[in-house]
Amino acid sequence: MTLINRTTPTRDGSTPLPQSPAEIRAQRRRIIESIRAHAEALHRIDEQQARQERSLTHDLSSLDGKREQQEAQALAVLRREFIERRLRNTPLTVSELNGYGTGLIRDLAAQGISTAADFTAVSWDKAPNGKGGNVLYIHRTDGRRVHINGIGQHRSRPLMEWRRAALARAEARAPRTLPPDERHRISEIIEAERARLREELTKTARAAETARGEAGQLHAETLERLATTERDAARLAAERRAEFDAMAEQLLALQSELSAHMDRYGDAGLRIRRAQRRALRPIPAVPTLPAIPSPRSPVGLTDKTDAAPAPTLRDRAGLGWLLPILFFGFTTVVGVGGLADNTAPVGLMVSSRLVALATTTELLRLWVPRRRRHTPGPMPSGIGWQTTGVFLALAAAGMFADEKSGMFGAACALSVLAALLLLAGTGLRIRPPEPVQSS
Repeated sequence: MTLINRTTPTRDGSTPLPQSPAEIRAQRRRIIESIRAHAEALHRIDEQQARQERSLTHDLSSLDGKREQQEAQALAVLRREFIERRLRNTPLTVSELNGYGTGLIRDLAAQGISTAADFTAVSWDKAPNGKGGNVLYIHRTDGRRVHINGIGQHRSRPLMEWRRAALARAEARAPRTLPPDERHRISEIIEAERARLREELTKTARAAETARGEAGQLHAETLERLATTERDAARLAAERRAEFDAMAEQLLALQSELSAHMDRYGDAGLRIRRAQRRALRPIPAVPTLPAIPSPRSPVGLTDKTDAAPAPTLRDRAGLGWLLPILFFGFTTVVGVGGLADNTAPVGLMVSSRLVALATTTELLRLWVPRRRRHTPGPMPSGIGWQTTGVFLALAAAGMFADEKSGMFGAACALSVLAALLLLAGTGLRIRPPEPVQSS
């Protein structure tokens, strides 16, 4: 029966079906992840639009306060310029300052102080040459300070009073409100800013709507692909079910034919299985036939060969090995030195259990196959010595752990004997004795 080739395009011109159900599931997962990504993109678009609208709305609402701030700043600049201009137009004269003559006015002008706008304050400090104590310094508007001989504490007072009076007259005559043209200019700037913010707010809404529409279109296309994939998967499942139904019908027909054949000729499979088991059964060793002497060879000169006897059930490992196996299995559970009220070290209890477990495993590995019917045989040479050595070693370890017994000497002797037995058994396991050949 031919299977459907899923790599070719379908009859309705849709995308070719995936090669396997695993690929269908992977494609479906990718489409679902794409849908989830589109939903997250829409959420990000909404959040970005909300942030931009909040920012622009806040800027729009703060324009009125910004207008007042700019008007206040412009008025402050206008008043400052007016005051500075009036101070520059107020010169130092002899008639204005009591106690000042033409020489002092000329000295002040030589130091750059000729109007009320050229200095701001006076202060006392050390003399420029460091001699004569403190002198009076006049602070110029540019940050420098100068000392003029003849101007001290008494003459500094009328100088500062004259400047304060000139400053008060200038501040009183300074404008209190902005001119109409300046207010109109500031209004135009604020309205232009307002129009720009409103246009940007409109553009933000329009861009968000466009991005939302694109994301929605991609979302719809992805949903359509998902629906197409679901339909293709359903069609593929229907085709595979049809194939499996046809195969099931063929299997039923073959089963009917097989039942009829078995009713007519019997169960050949049972006979075949029995024949296979008999064929795979190990052939018992048969002693070789003696060589037939040649008619021409003298009697008594034929070679005599001794065939090795085949193992029999009598050669199986004895049941007595169950005793050490059970003992070491019990030691694996309880350990050494932990019985009665004794408390052995943790290291001894763990190591004794591991040694007993290893010994039990090795004995079972050697004893179980040699007890089977098809693989009988005696236990390897030296295993008894090794088993005895391990038993004596565990007994010596228990005696060492028991501090109340007072058998330290016996424990040492058992340890030496256990080591000798282990070495002897290991030597026999490595080099087993050679069988004696009969002549």
